[in-house]
Amino acid sequence: MVPTYFTAGAQPGAKTYTVDMVSPTDAERFRCLCRSSPWRWQSLRFEYHALPSGSESQDASAAAGLRAWARRPNALRVESIDGLLLYSTKDINDSKDDFYVSATRRSWLLPPQLVHPVYTNEGLVRRRPEAAYGEPVFGNGRWSSMLDPVELAGPAPVSFETPYANVAELLSVEEAEHEGRGVLEAILSPNQGYRPYDAGHPLLAPGRTLVRLDRETAVCVYSLALDGPGAGAGHSLAIRGVDEYMLDDLFVEVSMNLTDVRAHIPWPLQPGPP
Repeated sequence: MVPTYFTAGAQPGAKTYTVDMVSPTDAERFRCLCRSSPWRWQSLRFEYHALPSGSESQDASAAAGLRAWARRPNALRVESIDGLLLYSTKDINDSKDDFYVSATRRSWLLPPQLVHPVYTNEGLVRRRPEAAYGEPVFGNGRWSSMLDPVELAGPAPVSFETPYANVAELLSVEEAEHEGRGVLEAILSPNQGYRPYDAGHPLLAPGRTLVRLDRETAVCVYSLALDGPGAGAGHSLAIRGVDEYMLDDLFVEVSMNLTDVRAHIPWPLQPGPP
């Protein structure tokens, strides 16, 4: 007998899902894509729009949209659609002192790009190794979650596939397009083991949530809560460039370019004492 999966807050007449509607192959492909982001891009240029629910207020700049430039591991620049600078990283080249290096275990972890995960035959990540994970953040942890949506699958597959054993139940998976790019579109519902990166701003709302993962970068480019009081909330992200060359000057507050000595440099003289 196929167990029926009912979602909290579903409206009368809504589609009923079962736990085995998604094939094991499609489920593995989606979850492995969720784990793959750290190895699929180094820099990203995108536009971000917040999708509020009917009962939710939000920042006016997020509602109008934001432009962002992200370069791993921690460089980020955020502007309004009109070009107003809202945030830029100021410490991307700061070094750590001896006390930091000797006092924290995390300081010895390598960036994920320097360690090797377990790959599938499709080049997706089946199991993530221990590494210094982390994405640039603006506003709240949802930015980190959407750039690296591992919270939708966990760092490794479960030891035994049974209903509700994963961090989220996959109700449907299909190929689609988002802003002209290929994506995997899925409907998920969180299980008790779901642990979002930011508990106050999770990618998955209670009940069902529709998400889209970019096939090339593994970034969560879209999320939309389908059930409950938060229905309609989420985000939409349009990728405009991948692995573009980004200088430090794009992110730091003060340009570190050297002075062009070919140009005349005025030296104003102060008037001497009378």
